[in-house]
Amino acid sequence: MEEPAAVQTIPPQNIVVIHPGSLNVRIGRASDLNPVSELHVIARRRISGGQTHHDEILPSLIAKNRELTDQLEEVRLQVSHAVQSCLQSDGRRRYATPPQQIAAFNRRSEPSDVEIPSSNNVIGVSKWIKPEGDVVVGDDVLKLDPSLDFNIHFPYRRGDFNIHGGPGGSVSAVLADLEAIWGYLLTYKLGLPKPQRKPCRAVLVIPDVYNRQYLKDLMTLLLNDLGFGGCFLLQDHVAATFGAGLGVACVVDVGDQKTSVSCVEDGISHRNTRIRMEYGGGDITHIFHWLLGKCAFPYKSCDPKISTDAMLLHQLKQDFCHVNLDVCGSHEKSFAIQRVNSGIQQYTLMLGDECIVAPLSLFYPELFSMTGMKTSVSQKRYAGDPEDPFDDHFIRETGRKGAKENLETTGGTDIATAGELPGGEDDIVVDALEGGVGTTGAGEFEISPGKLLGLDQAVLQSIERCPTDDMKRKMYNCVLVVGGGMKFNGIATYLQNRLHLQVPFAYRSDQTDIVMTPKDTDPQLTAWKGASILSCLESAHELWISPEEWKRTGVKILRERAPFMW
Repeated sequence: MEEPAAVQTIPPQNIVVIHPGSLNVRIGRASDLNPVSELHVIARRRISGGQTHHDEILPSLIAKNRELTDQLEEVRLQVSHAVQSCLQSDGRRRYATPPQQIAAFNRRSEPSDVEIPSSNNVIGVSKWIKPEGDVVVGDDVLKLDPSLDFNIHFPYRRGDFNIHGGPGGSVSAVLADLEAIWGYLLTYKLGLPKPQRKPCRAVLVIPDVYNRQYLKDLMTLLLNDLGFGGCFLLQDHVAATFGAGLGVACVVDVGDQKTSVSCVEDGISHRNTRIRMEYGGGDITHIFHWLLGKCAFPYKSCDPKISTDAMLLHQLKQDFCHVNLDVCGSHEKSFAIQRVNSGIQQYTLMLGDECIVAPLSLFYPELFSMTGMKTSVSQKRYAGDPEDPFDDHFIRETGRKGAKENLETTGGTDIATAGELPGGEDDIVVDALEGGVGTTGAGEFEISPGKLLGLDQAVLQSIERCPTDDMKRKMYNCVLVVGGGMKFNGIATYLQNRLHLQVPFAYRSDQTDIVMTPKDTDPQLTAWKGASILSCLESAHELWISPEEWKRTGVKILRERAPFMW
């Protein structure tokens, strides 16, 4: 007789973990120390006379009218005054260099041609690549000559499929792009061409607030199109707790274009606690560029719509921005730009509190209105699936029907008990958050339509949705921050102080523990590492779904096998 455990044991080098995002995709074997990280983008040669489409690296800006400009300026002053009113760690008042003085220095600053820049921030392209084929993938897209007839597509936007009305905006086109990008990285970065993938398994890290139809399509992509011998799906917040070694945490995931919060306990992300906001690190980059413009940014031709300039701004935000309130006054900074067919130009500029104001937009989300109207959404309610006739809808309805018949045969007349029928709880609309809850046509819950929650408010709202007081207390004690959009020195302390002032008295402990670099790992890699760890556990053999099972059973097997409530 065979030993099932021995049969199902898969060596870590045969497990591929894929964590897709709006800006980058991380892909690697479970045995790797770190994954391959590439821009999650594809360029396709445009057919003759075809429509032009160009997804930008940063979120699109909206046209500024007088009302929006006044609102942004008002909020900027509010944040600046809040920063000025803070004290340094030694109790002294903060001081600031007048903005006029900073702007005067920056206006006089001229770029200099250098061979070896004093700064490590060298962004740009020395020469364009000449693609032989019709498709370019990943970081190489940045090296494409803009004059060539290529359309550029990011398959993920705001943390989910990039569906739009233009070329390449359909679900099937997005899936084709994902197949091309992931297939290229598997073949050329991991050395796994399609014929060699059959013995391998794939783990796909998915968003906590997910679309079931997209997950079905992704399962088919992994098992049929990419040719893996098995796969399973894992929610990013659950993966993050594994990567951090935490059993219980309120997970805050700040990505490039979305921020999500949920409460995870023992490997389960509680559905009612999940909130996703449509802002992230890319929006902060735009705000930083706007603030740089106010202090006479010396690189005057900087255009966020140009890929290399967008990557430069992204790098400057990462290197210069912080929330260290002990850093006062103005400081001299430098960066360098590499241009095609010319040398490296180095710029010097002076910066003050702009470096603090930009990251604090996470707590003053009105600043994000420069990238358009946004919503906060909770988990999409299950609309049923024709492939899965005996789903929870069927169970709930048959349970309710049986209970009603029971009442009639026993002569019960207490209508109040109808609310306690089996499965009735699933029909309760998610509690209203500030401003009420609306439902979209797709069945997603919009929390405060048109009004965004700040990061601290989202954490408080999420924890308040936990079912028990004991669980709320645990969540207030441990907040895990992951993702690449919030890597600012000092922001953990700021978030901790904001939460501490607002935690209900009944749940207060000495302090809220904010975990940002668990086990000294990069917060961008926490979820990927967690998925790698989980996939190698002995218990993971119960999760794998084979192509044969998927073909035979379809979506029903996800309800039975997925490590989350389908």
